[in-house]
Amino acid sequence: MSPRLSTVILPHRRWHEGGRAAWVRAEQLGFHTAYTYDHLSWRSFRDGPWFGAVPTLTAAAGATDRIRLGTLVTSPNFRHPVTLAKELISLDDVSGGRVTLGIGAGGTGFDASALGQEPWTPRERADRFAEFVPLLDRLLTEGAVTHEGRFYSAHEARNIPGCVQRPRLPFAVAATGPRGLKLAARHGQAWVTTGDPKLYENGTPEQSVEALRGQLAKLSEACTAAGRDVAGLDKVLLTGFTPDRDRPLRSLDAFVDFAGRHQELGFTEIVIHWPIPDSDFAADEKVFERIALEARAQLA
Repeated sequence: MSPRLSTVILPHRRWHEGGRAAWVRAEQLGFHTAYTYDHLSWRSFRDGPWFGAVPTLTAAAGATDRIRLGTLVTSPNFRHPVTLAKELISLDDVSGGRVTLGIGAGGTGFDASALGQEPWTPRERADRFAEFVPLLDRLLTEGAVTHEGRFYSAHEARNIPGCVQRPRLPFAVAATGPRGLKLAARHGQAWVTTGDPKLYENGTPEQSVEALRGQLAKLSEACTAAGRDVAGLDKVLLTGFTPDRDRPLRSLDAFVDFAGRHQELGFTEIVIHWPIPDSDFAADEKVFERIALEARAQLA
């Protein structure tokens, strides 16, 4: 079976100045899911327009009918499980049950200090994530939740009527370390990776494939430890951050070659960025659309 093909639409355009059109076109092109980044600002886009993920996805839900919608990824950097759960239940309702929550531990970018705090260390991020995910799971599946934790509290938090998707909307957990992979195995319906960041600058595509093979092996070990079959977990590759960089989007053949190599590893979903001129995600829109329309048939 060929991997599903999805896209990421960054929230950098006003809704009535190209923002809405991209989501509508993503559905027309047959993408499985259209995701967006859940950041307060991001890298080179920091000093330009950037809109909130949940309102953008809510608007996208009203503009589309079939395509799934999601975040890649939401993190604890500026989110609290109680308020996030309420927003997600509302979004799942508006969309008719088409939402996937991509979720990760976060990093040291602009989100990490935007609320005035010092950026957390890797250990602190992992500690928070380990509490954040199970609590959010409970909030999305139970009618009332009370929790007193090290980082997060909830007092009789009500989330009625719950998600349209049962028992809750799916989690796609981004992780490569042992603690994150454990969370993916226990709470995820999908696992997300961008590859090995250490290889981005000077690594080769072949080294990247081997690194991903190693990550998949560790995911399998985590699933076994959790008493779960790894085959039941979708494996999602968010492209653009491996040594291949933009090469897979230069032609249909280049993408089919790239996707085929990663399909053989076991990836069930490949995510490509919607083209943005004069950015790290610049690409020929005609080639991009051809990939969307024709690649899956060649990978079958």
